[in-house]
Amino acid sequence: MRLDVWADLVCPWCYIGKRRLERALAEFPHTEDVEIFFRSFQLDPRAPVGRTRLQVEVLVERYGMSEARALALESETARTAEAEGLEFRFEGALTGNTLDAHRLVHLARDRGMEGAVVDRFYRAQFAEQRSLFEKGSLVELAAEAGLDPSESQTVLDQGAYAEAVLADVQEAVDLGATGVPFYLLDHRYGISGAQSPAVFLGALTRSWEDTHPSTSQPSAGSVPAGPDGQAQGR
Repeated sequence: MRLDVWADLVCPWCYIGKRRLERALAEFPHTEDVEIFFRSFQLDPRAPVGRTRLQVEVLVERYGMSEARALALESETARTAEAEGLEFRFEGALTGNTLDAHRLVHLARDRGMEGAVVDRFYRAQFAEQRSLFEKGSLVELAAEAGLDPSESQTVLDQGAYAEAVLADVQEAVDLGATGVPFYLLDHRYGISGAQSPAVFLGALTRSWEDTHPSTSQPSAGSVPAGPDGQAQGR
């Protein structure tokens, strides 16, 4: 069973959604038959590559809220992440253009290390505040996840995989996704937002039953989906 996951590496709800999905997969009896593909999405593709801004400043500008409200939202998100067992630091958190980071995730997919690199980048961004916006830092982080540093440097220097990143983003747009995280099961069932493990488990079960009718009981109802925890692009 194929599961496509569109996310941005600086999206806290994508980080939270990944953990909730993992909890659902731990309960799903056919987890070994689920193949996950991490797909690229950029919340702010217009941001200059290599430059950063405070995440709080971006929230204030994008949504027209006060700095106090932005800080309160960041604090609330941190509590949600910590409730999921994730380390999350939001004070002084930076954000920027994630094209280069996504390009290395595509390299990792070709080398069979996609999950490890995605995990390393998420922890760097949200738990350690290590940069996903400088090539040197990206090469170091990717190496810690298992990628060859010289190959990573070559990819970044030569612009490799940029078209693959843009193709991922365009596919998400074509599917009607306006934000992330966004999940697609077997090219059939879409789920928006960092849903609960129960919602993910229900979607996994229904998709499995629909494609394996001889081994499953009929499923009723629909796959719940909603905007909970969905970060919006622009």
